[in-house]
Amino acid sequence: MITDDQAIHDRAAILAAAGDHPFVRHSLSPGVPARGYRRDGAVLWLLPPERGLGADAIGRTEPVLEICAALIADGVLRPEHRMHLPRLDPALLAGRLTVDEFVDWDFHWTTVAPPAQPDEQRVVRLTDADRPALAALVDEAFPNTTTRPDDPRVIDWYGIRADGRLVACGADRSRGDVGFLAGLTVAPDQRGRGLGAALTAGMTRALLARHDTVGLGVYPDNVQAVRLYRRLGFTDILSLTAIRLG
Repeated sequence: MITDDQAIHDRAAILAAAGDHPFVRHSLSPGVPARGYRRDGAVLWLLPPERGLGADAIGRTEPVLEICAALIADGVLRPEHRMHLPRLDPALLAGRLTVDEFVDWDFHWTTVAPPAQPDEQRVVRLTDADRPALAALVDEAFPNTTTRPDDPRVIDWYGIRADGRLVACGADRSRGDVGFLAGLTVAPDQRGRGLGAALTAGMTRALLARHDTVGLGVYPDNVQAVRLYRRLGFTDILSLTAIRLG
């Protein structure tokens, strides 16, 4: 059971309890009603209704799981809730949480502009006229991405063209007061030419003009991407596990 002293009732209080962490700043938008819970330095907060059934958390794993178990018992968390929790060992879930999905990922962020990259000047903001080419590139180069041209979470798309053809693209999915890069991809026949670095650097620089922090997500086994992002300044990392309650 969650007690009254463990409940947090607004974004400012959740941020204070979480040490103003960039992941929390990204997860919760200013001005949106927020509700959270804390225990032994861990903080869990519910996502606003417009983002579906969900919750995110930060802090030590054990108290986060204790909060989850208490909220399930209280009926606050239910099957189909999606959550991003501190990196989990699946064995810790036994007898505590039943999950249908379990995916590890890392939230990387930076507060400094990346080193200049060759071809970075070729990065441009795309327009509605680019939608057919954008959809074709995403289908070819990144078919399993959850960030697509019709995604309502996307603020802007950026890209690189070669001989009139769109060969690289990425989405600005900034939320809260943190910039966020998503869906970064390069056409298969154009890889190995530095376009991924140019796209990431150009977009990061554009988003840092509006935000003091820029983040992105990457699967930890994507070693090549992790190496690239570290080289471009994304050296701060929060290791997470995405789950869906069953």
